Amino acid sequence: MRSSRPPQYRRKEILRGIFAVSLIIVGITHFLKPDQFARIVPPPFPPFASVYISGFFEVLGGIGLLIPIVSVAAAWGLIALFIAVFPANIYMLVHNIKIDGIPQSQTLYWARLPFQAVLIAWAYWYTRHPEQQLGASNVASTVESSD
Repeated sequence: MRSSRPPQYRRKEILRGIFAVSLIIVGITHFLKPDQFARIVPPPFPPFASVYISGFFEVLGGIGLLIPIVSVAAAWGLIALFIAVFPANIYMLVHNIKIDGIPQSQTLYWARLPFQAVLIAWAYWYTRHPEQQLGASNVASTVESSD
């Protein structure tokens, strides 16, 4: 069955799936290897609580992106999360903290900083024109029929 949606909408939905699954996987790793993430939590914050909370919201945001009725709220929540964890990226850079599986490189650590802006922009994309997303017509008709 072929979709009648223009290619840019299909592309947006494919990228939504990639983004959501990536967030879920990274969020789960917060629970599997919390000590790795706790290393980069700046001192004023409780390391393990911060890791578990951010991991929980990363998984929740990834799942939320896939559910049309909550996807816009999930995208805004992810934007807030990416802003909230930004100090950890700065702390990692300033203190040259090694994390297993990530090459220890100041160049890479510097590159992580603007990458946060890319993630914020990617999440913001899913706050725009939610009525055009896959499944939105089903949600709209359900809401209208309950009025």
